[in-house]
Amino acid sequence: MAIRLRLAQAVDIPSLRELIEVSVRGLQTADYSVAQLESALRTVYGVDTQLISDGTYFAAEETQSPEAGTESTPLLVGCGGWSRRKTLYGGDQFTGREDSLLDPKNDAAKIRAFFIHPAWARRGVGSKILAACEAAARAAGFTSYEMGATLTGAKLFGAKGYVAVENIEVPLKNGLTLPVIHMAKRPKG
Repeated sequence: MAIRLRLAQAVDIPSLRELIEVSVRGLQTADYSVAQLESALRTVYGVDTQLISDGTYFAAEETQSPEAGTESTPLLVGCGGWSRRKTLYGGDQFTGREDSLLDPKNDAAKIRAFFIHPAWARRGVGSKILAACEAAARAAGFTSYEMGATLTGAKLFGAKGYVAVENIEVPLKNGLTLPVIHMAKRPKG
């Protein structure tokens, strides 16, 4: 069993939506209430098709060696990306989007929309996607990175050198808020 990263494509959108819902409902319940999660799935979490169009969103697939005479269909086990645009978080349905381009010399690339299948949590999938995102952003001229991390995701990102900048309360349609952490990683030196 191995994990293969590839750029997500428009044809992946239905599978990505399913993965996002399974990930949120399976991994974030220790940090958020059911009401927060269900509202966030309708208003904040979701596929950001701009990332797919920009070629900056990765799909992680489990690849297995097929048994003799059978074909194996890769299983989507994670996704995540980076952006050269100002939007810090949120899928297509999120109203707080700002799609103007960043300047790599002055701005931090945005690390975006990480979701891992619960059966694959804590098995290195998120770390592999993060490394690919940082490498791709670096190749595009960025030297620093930032994100709006969920309380659940902040644990991974903190272990990877990201530090909390500020706490953010994202308003949800049902009057609740979704706490996230604005995190950043700057070059050393």
